[in-house]
Amino acid sequence: MTGKANSHEYDAIVVGSGPNGLAAAITLRQSGLSVLLIEGKSEIGGGMRSAELTLPGFVHDICSAVHPMAARSPFFRSIPLADHGLSFVTPEVAAAHPFDGGHAAALHLSIEKTAASLGKDGPVYTRLMNSVCEAWPLIAKDALGPLHFPSRPFTMAGFGLKALPSAWSLAKMFTQKEARGLWGGMAAHAIQPLTNLSTSAIGLVLMANGHLGGWPIPVGGSVSIANAMVSYYLSLGGKIETNFQVSSLEQLPSARAVLFDVTPRQLLKIAGHKFSSIYKWQMERYRYGMGVFKIDWALDGPVPFTAEECRRAGTIHLGNTIEEIAAGEKQSSDGKIVDKPFVLMAQQSLFDPSRAPEGKHTVWAYCHVPHGSNVDMTAAIENQVERFAPGFKERILAKHTMNASEMEAYNPNYIGGDINGGIQDVRQLFTRPVLRRSPYTTSAEGIYICSSSTPPGGGVHGMCGYHAAKKALKDMFNLDAPTI
Repeated sequence: MTGKANSHEYDAIVVGSGPNGLAAAITLRQSGLSVLLIEGKSEIGGGMRSAELTLPGFVHDICSAVHPMAARSPFFRSIPLADHGLSFVTPEVAAAHPFDGGHAAALHLSIEKTAASLGKDGPVYTRLMNSVCEAWPLIAKDALGPLHFPSRPFTMAGFGLKALPSAWSLAKMFTQKEARGLWGGMAAHAIQPLTNLSTSAIGLVLMANGHLGGWPIPVGGSVSIANAMVSYYLSLGGKIETNFQVSSLEQLPSARAVLFDVTPRQLLKIAGHKFSSIYKWQMERYRYGMGVFKIDWALDGPVPFTAEECRRAGTIHLGNTIEEIAAGEKQSSDGKIVDKPFVLMAQQSLFDPSRAPEGKHTVWAYCHVPHGSNVDMTAAIENQVERFAPGFKERILAKHTMNASEMEAYNPNYIGGDINGGIQDVRQLFTRPVLRRSPYTTSAEGIYICSSSTPPGGGVHGMCGYHAAKKALKDMFNLDAPTI
């Protein structure tokens, strides 16, 4: 099918080149459509970009860093990204969680090794994760998509009984601070209070993927994922236009379908005049969550963590006990600044030496802050690192920071610094952006939304883009998407 065949310049246009925009463009092109991918910046990638933010030779990931979902995403596994230059390195210790006193719990590839670090809670953890890891490969495609009747309803129901409760509630399974703290750090990736329903889902999926394949780091930086996706898309004959900031539909070439890798607020500005009053009313009520404050450091040596597990981990969760983490996340959600924030840290250069000059290191970290906060959290974050790694501050050569507003300025999809494209609580987990038969359609024929503001939400997995493209292919072209 060609653009000339229906008096359109293109069959489909995708606006935005994050993982979901790229996934949508690839899926559409695989089906033979003429496709134009548009990006507002000079570089493709959205949240998958890397740059020398601090000093020459120090390559930092600007947004996403470690990718528990990427290597096991059904979409990514269906396309030949390795043939287009993408490779991962997988730390044996996916994540470590230090405590005051110098010891740590750790998420290993092995369930047994993880359980061994959890003392009396080891057997409980083993039973929990054995059941989740057995279920996840069977339900992943259903879970990572729109709400529908699953292919394995009983398996999905069993997972749902564990995933739908709050993380705080599930933590009652454990009696020791090690297991409770490790669990709290995992669930805090949900970027919402741990007392919210469904926060267990985030923690369980991250842990399961850690055991099923680890938390891989792309060699060369997150930009390597974007580069591989672009290379594959171009090999299919797709077209790209950069430095094209879309603010209205009138700017776009003619096409039968337009898919937007943007959040509801941006889509309303671009195409709101095309939507029904009810759809606009629903989209205007879409809720965004907490923002983030991010730091990148160039170091003259590795982070001197007291706990040995932390010195071998790709990701570190700095929050001590689950009680401390839960209190901090609740305060941030309520608009308050936290003195001891929960900090997520990545040590990419420990495993990928291409990130820094020999003997030097890059470190990536962020904490959650109130939506849209401009407060400088540098001191608070560095104090948290120093708390578990005495001498850390002495190793800093340079640093680069971004507050929540600067995150949004860098990537317009990060409204108020919200890197998930909207809060993923139980109200918006499957009904994002609105409660609709298909969350990817809008009230205007031929206009679709394919961002992380649609199911399954945030993360580098491409599944939002794939499902949106699948829907557009069926609606507008009577074509089936490639099976993944």
